[in-house]
Amino acid sequence: MAFLASAGCQRGGAAKQPSRGETAGLELAADPSVPGLKGDRALDERLAAAVAAKGSGYEPRTRHLLPDGRPRYTNRLILESSPYLLQHAHNPVSWYPWGDEPFARALKEGKPVFLSIGYSTCHWCHVMEEESFEDEEIARYLNEHYVAIKVDREERPGVDALYLEAVILMTGRGGWPATLVLTPSREPFFAGTYFPARDGDRGGSTGLLTILRALDAEYGQRSGDVVEVTQEVVRRLRARSQSSGATALPGAQAMAQAVSSLGQAYDAAHGGFGGAPKFPRPSTLALLGRHHRRTKDPRSLAMVERTLAAMAAGGIHDQIGGGFHRYSTDDRWLLPHFEKMLYDNAQLAVAYLEGFQLTGREDFARVARETLDYLDRELSDPEGGFYSATDADSPGPDGRREEGRFFTWTPRELEAVLGRDRARSASTWFGVVERGQVGGRSVLHTPLTLVEAAHELRTSAPDLRERLERAREELYRARARRPPPARDDKVVAAWNGLAVSAFARASQVLGEPGYAARAARAAGFVVRDMKPGGRLLRSWRGRAAGRPGTLDDYAFVTQGLLDLYEATHDPRWLEEAMSLEDVLERHFADPGGGFFLTADDDEALLAREKPSYDGAEPSGNSVAAMNLLRLAELCSDDRMRRLAERALVAFAPRMEDGASLPAMLSALDFALDRPLEIVLVAPRPGSATALEAAQRRVFVPNRIYVVATEGEDLVAQMRLVPLLEGKRARGGKATAYVCRGQVCELPTSDPEVFAAQLARTEPPASKGAAAP
Repeated sequence: MAFLASAGCQRGGAAKQPSRGETAGLELAADPSVPGLKGDRALDERLAAAVAAKGSGYEPRTRHLLPDGRPRYTNRLILESSPYLLQHAHNPVSWYPWGDEPFARALKEGKPVFLSIGYSTCHWCHVMEEESFEDEEIARYLNEHYVAIKVDREERPGVDALYLEAVILMTGRGGWPATLVLTPSREPFFAGTYFPARDGDRGGSTGLLTILRALDAEYGQRSGDVVEVTQEVVRRLRARSQSSGATALPGAQAMAQAVSSLGQAYDAAHGGFGGAPKFPRPSTLALLGRHHRRTKDPRSLAMVERTLAAMAAGGIHDQIGGGFHRYSTDDRWLLPHFEKMLYDNAQLAVAYLEGFQLTGREDFARVARETLDYLDRELSDPEGGFYSATDADSPGPDGRREEGRFFTWTPRELEAVLGRDRARSASTWFGVVERGQVGGRSVLHTPLTLVEAAHELRTSAPDLRERLERAREELYRARARRPPPARDDKVVAAWNGLAVSAFARASQVLGEPGYAARAARAAGFVVRDMKPGGRLLRSWRGRAAGRPGTLDDYAFVTQGLLDLYEATHDPRWLEEAMSLEDVLERHFADPGGGFFLTADDDEALLAREKPSYDGAEPSGNSVAAMNLLRLAELCSDDRMRRLAERALVAFAPRMEDGASLPAMLSALDFALDRPLEIVLVAPRPGSATALEAAQRRVFVPNRIYVVATEGEDLVAQMRLVPLLEGKRARGGKATAYVCRGQVCELPTSDPEVFAAQLARTEPPASKGAAAP
């Protein structure tokens, strides 16, 4: 059997037309004109009621409309809350959401299951929908010969992780949309990503309709081959979650090997790693920063600085509105896929904050501020959380969706907003030309330095800077009048945890308490509205509760709470972090070390995934290990350190296998270091500001940081943080205590002495310890 894959977001005949007074939309599978399928009147009524509940202003996302604008087709996805599933609710495909019902039907009718996995802002998911799932001939074939299931990967990460791994095992590559065919027992026997609708479309040799016909025939006629394939795939999926058999922590050589691998892949001309397409992967920059701090290797710092500078200057960076697009399709960071994700921007804000601490470059601090301001302005839910993403596509003048239309410009558009003279300055700075990169339109980027642009325009750099700042504000207001990209307004716990971290870290590094307040709003929403019965939900949308939380949700939210505790010194957040850590240990821990993606009482899948790759998001295991190490230091709890070390040992072979786990290598660096215990004790509120300012200037990732004010605050925090015991403000002045491995520096109230204490480092340990 051949397994086919095509490009994707890395990483039917006519039905009976209802008359005007009939049901608002017919599910094609319930239409008696479809051979072999029977109608379901009760289902039709539920679907019609769901459409009616959308209200008179509802605009169905489909080209199949009745003369009065109502949808011709409506399927079961209209009953869901996921923005991605709702995008497909009016396809002529008879989609089911994931659940037992479609598999039971497939078993009863002897049909294979067609599984399509994607997310709401995935460009190639939209393309496949438009080309194939809106095509009535393909829909008719799917409905007659398959049972079709649509999955939102962001709401069901367990399902996504399992079947994406199957795609990778069967094809050697993965991405979205993920396209699989399963047996009724949920075992995959075919996998791929994006497929064009028909043979030859988009230069492809085999189209989806041909594949569906061939697989249907194979399923019916050669069941032995199907069984052989599914058994092998399931065996390999289950083997991935088994214990590695490692017995000791890796030593510093694991980090050195990963840094060497990154150095070989590094693009010295344009920053980043490898060729096109290029993805931001903040965990690699974090690892390189930590390697530089411990070894003083100048190349590690150079790779971080060049990559951050190149991304900030590129089209991947929204030069007008702040924030970053998903990835670059070229090697110069110029031409992006234009979707903007909460998880990318939260992590990149932290990367630029660390870059600012490492280099002192104010432009990196500015990028971090603009990124966080974008999140607060455009992805904020009124309840306090953050939405997930915005789309790559937006309506053009003819109403058809075009990728990047919202973000791109022509010289005439600039002139209409700014006038001729000021538009010339903006065109020079932002690289806007007559024949741009996307449909003749230009992606804004900054190909010149400010000094170079000022020289070309025959003005001074300060004058040009002032003009450009005013121009950016006017262009932003003008752009806001364009039809915007769609927004995925579900709140995902894990990504809100990353956002809490970003805002809390910004408050610490930049000394701006407003960011901590925004982090506290988001954290408060998550623990108030997304933690029923003490267990996290994966997502929340308009009061609709989502699925149970996963490892990533617990790990990322815990990290955010720990960062928020260090930013605000409010023990509430530390208590909440400890509560989540307890649930993670009880319901997700593998006795062999590490954590499974899903809880022990969640839905049973073919295999229980144990994440072991730091990609666009860090692995939940990497973040969980770091959380345990931080909690062990804060709470003086050796048991938590042993749990962390068991997790690191479990992934030792993966850490020693190049740069696949950079975030976990950062946790390993913490484990092999003697982390700093930094305590500031103030005699009264606000009296430690000079010491706090000194702390902000120094990049100290392997540390815990506690600030307490004498009196009730010190007593409340001491209950959770034993290392506060015996510490006080000396001589009525705020006092800093810096300890490392039970060895303490002299207490000081001098900010310069304190900064020098923080700056001292030790070389990484050459060998790891045996498994605890």
